[in-house]
Amino acid sequence: KCGEGLLLRRPISVCSCQQDEPEDLLSIVFEVRGEGTDWLARRPVGHSLDVLGLAGNGFTMKPEGRYLLVRGCAQYTAGRSTAILGGRSKDKIILTNCFEDECAKVLIATDDGSLGHHGFVDALVRQELSEDKNYDAVLACGPKPMLRNVAKVAEEFGIPCQVSMEERRRLPQACVQGRPRL
Repeated sequence: KCGEGLLLRRPISVCSCQQDEPEDLLSIVFEVRGEGTDWLARRPVGHSLDVLGLAGNGFTMKPEGRYLLVRGCAQYTAGRSTAILGGRSKDKIILTNCFEDECAKVLIATDDGSLGHHGFVDALVRQELSEDKNYDAVLACGPKPMLRNVAKVAEEFGIPCQVSMEERRRLPQACVQGRPRL
């Protein structure tokens, strides 16, 4: 829940989980995009939050697996996986050093070409799977159009694909205006 008086909760994926380090720690990463995430970004360290979750199923992974991660979690892949990071521009690419510490290879795409491949991450997914099909699955999180494109590429190569659907549902306009639609 992000702020007083804001009706809808924000869906945010877990970035990492650490048990007993010295306390259990759950990390989230988000971009400030509106009033709710702005409120969340301004919370001081140690501030309590109203959290509903963990919801959903997470990715199905084998401890010995090798994965092609598209903006996904690298923490549990034991250095065997490849990460593909993407963003609108160089300043939107985050956690690069975390992925470099946890993955065998890190590829980057930016929409404006300011860092790495000039274009979208699905082009790098296609390039990587063209060169190496020995992945147990593609695991992806991000915006729906990107997830759709990544899933299509994985399907072309016969690689299983799992996507994280962290979408905020908007109420139909009739409900927002107080007239339930039947």
